[in-house]
Amino acid sequence: MANNVDYQAAREAEALHRAAIPHAVSARFIRARRALHVTLSNGVEMSVPVDLLQDLQGASLNDLAKIEITPLGNGLHWPRLDADVLVEGLIHGIYGSRSWMAAQMGRVGGSSASPAKAAAARRNGAKGGRPRNVA
Repeated sequence: MANNVDYQAAREAEALHRAAIPHAVSARFIRARRALHVTLSNGVEMSVPVDLLQDLQGASLNDLAKIEITPLGNGLHWPRLDADVLVEGLIHGIYGSRSWMAAQMGRVGGSSASPAKAAAARRNGAKGGRPRNVA
């Protein structure tokens, strides 16, 4: 069972953590820009388009407007969408899970067009196209 000493030590550790690590003090959805605007405890303000965030893409304006900040300020929660975003991830430009982020980067990279990519596709087409899988 916890005693007063343990409780006081936990409170002091929490205070040190909150002083050292930026956390969200406010969060709101900007409808006109479909953007999440977050103010951190160190005064930094950031805006991120919600369609870049995992589980928020294509969500309705009303669902995006209802945002809760977790008690420690380290996360944001959309109760109507059952979606969560870590504040530390936003700070570091991480907008979803590792696999989701990789899929997003692959989608963008695969759709890019460049003269070199077009030339390679023409060369490959002249050889008969992509080789068939034989396994």
